[in-house]
Amino acid sequence: MNNPQKILQQYFQLDQFRPGQEAVVNSLLQGRSALAIFPTGGGKSLCYQLPALMLEGVTLVVSPLIALMKDQVDGLKKLDIAAERLDSSLSSDEVLRLYDRLSRGEIKLLYVSPERLKNERFIERLQRLQISLMAVDEAHCISEWGHNFRPDYLKLADLARTLKVERLLALTATATPAVAADIRRQFSINQQDHIQTSFRRANLRLSTTACSSQNRLSLLIERIRQLPENSSTIVYVTLQNSAEEVAAALKQQGLVAAFYHAGMKDEERSEVQNAFMNGTLNTVVATIAFGMGIDKQDIRAIFHFNLPKSIENYVQEIGRAGRDGQSSSCELFACIDDCRVLANFSYGDTPSRESLAELIGALLSTEGGKGINLGEGDKLDISPYEVSNAYDIRPLVINTLLTYLELEGIMAATGPFYTQYRLAFVESADEICKRFESEERRLFLKSLFAAGSMGRKWLSIDMTVIESELQQPKSRVLAALDYLEQKGWIETSVSGLRQGYRRLRQANPETLLETLVAMFETRECRDIERIQQVISFANHQHCLGNFLLEYFGEATTEPCGHCDRCNARFNHGGCETTERPSFPRLNASQHEIIQMLRTENHMALQQPRQLTRFLCGLPSPATTKAKLKKHRYFGVFSELSFESVLSAVSEAG
Repeated sequence: MNNPQKILQQYFQLDQFRPGQEAVVNSLLQGRSALAIFPTGGGKSLCYQLPALMLEGVTLVVSPLIALMKDQVDGLKKLDIAAERLDSSLSSDEVLRLYDRLSRGEIKLLYVSPERLKNERFIERLQRLQISLMAVDEAHCISEWGHNFRPDYLKLADLARTLKVERLLALTATATPAVAADIRRQFSINQQDHIQTSFRRANLRLSTTACSSQNRLSLLIERIRQLPENSSTIVYVTLQNSAEEVAAALKQQGLVAAFYHAGMKDEERSEVQNAFMNGTLNTVVATIAFGMGIDKQDIRAIFHFNLPKSIENYVQEIGRAGRDGQSSSCELFACIDDCRVLANFSYGDTPSRESLAELIGALLSTEGGKGINLGEGDKLDISPYEVSNAYDIRPLVINTLLTYLELEGIMAATGPFYTQYRLAFVESADEICKRFESEERRLFLKSLFAAGSMGRKWLSIDMTVIESELQQPKSRVLAALDYLEQKGWIETSVSGLRQGYRRLRQANPETLLETLVAMFETRECRDIERIQQVISFANHQHCLGNFLLEYFGEATTEPCGHCDRCNARFNHGGCETTERPSFPRLNASQHEIIQMLRTENHMALQQPRQLTRFLCGLPSPATTKAKLKKHRYFGVFSELSFESVLSAVSEAG
């Protein structure tokens, strides 16, 4: 069957394409790569799911969200479409069965995370397949100009060439013209195959309300009470403790509400999400952790209790309202105090020059360093957890740095591995060995078991020395353990995750340091600029809908007719100012606190940026490890700007 319309009806039970879908499908079926920029809920997934059924080989779908992958795979299986996902939740037995099906051509769509594509062995397996289509979801993550840059995405363009992918589809709901151009350039997509549908959502009533941090809670309660009874509502906040506090305040007022954030246990989050989806819970107060993959059609209101960190985030979040086409309210409470909190998040992510210099030196040296082990020849491996603590750099920043070294051809990732394997014998070691006819295999297994350290239940094997002890490649040890577990003769538990690399060439540490410092400073400036764009939106005197359309490069002249500006309901006090707020210099008593902390001589607070993060209440790997979050001065300057505190700390010497 080679008719897309028939596939649409037969497999997806749909009578017609949504706007833009057919154009994307046709580009792919004609052998060309494409970029699809559709608003949240615009039907991006169908653009690769349908062609996957019409093309030879497998479609590889790269997605950063495990929960979303699971939902999509489950949905496709219900439609009798051969789809699978490969993620960390699968057992080794399940992975082996998946590989077997993949090699036999029984899988049409394979969903993977970008992190999975770091594994050399997995890449070698993919190279043996015909990959007719590679779909990259959340493609704006590839662009350093984007609002949600993810370093693992930077390698996808090179990977597509390595795998000889026949065509590629980049998908996103939030890409400015600059980001779209960057995606097209990196993935070699022609302008004609850039398909973008309108961001106009006629059923969303947009509004912004100027307020102070003291009166916005009462405003929120008033607005929720004005909604029709049992209206599904999401209230977005910035901080986890804000989610808990606001939800508690709503419940005190007799409203049905719960909080949701990344600090909760998995089962707690699932309970809240399920209650919201089935309608037994009306209001969720949440950080941005809530929403990805939420496909609830009847959300009637979205409130931004705090300013969102970017226009892109705002558009994604309001896009979850009114997917049934019915009228829905989206109100942003514009409080200038939020600028400081948002800016401090960005400042907290930027590593200090001193930390970067130390880490670069260790990565390039012939001796390694804390959390960095040197292997034979050009091999090395790192523990992300140990490196993060040792150099006081957040894990995502370390990942960005390592990805940059890969793109510069300085290192290449060989794949993650675990340093410790623990075995529990379902059958005795002697009985297992007796099951093998080959004397050589029996001796190998006896040597492997003897190399471990036996506890009350578990046999612990140190994978960092097993090769030298047995004079056998680690790959054989892992294959043996996988086989024994698959047979049900042992159970395994792993720990000590490390990422393997190969050094490809030397680099000048000073030059590399200057490049990385400049890169992180540029990212910090862009984050601050995005906050200013949100303030500009909150203060905009004319149609809010048109502001968003123009931001994403969509030409328009007609006002939307349904935002508060178009309906003359705008409080022209706005967000008080369109300029970044000014902050006073620190006073004498605040300078004394800095000096007192200096005399305490904490190792985790030696650098100006480290001390500033601590004073502003921004935890870092080093302060967390040193248990300084309970110190009396942690966060004592949380009401001040990071820039003001950093200036004062630097002056103090």
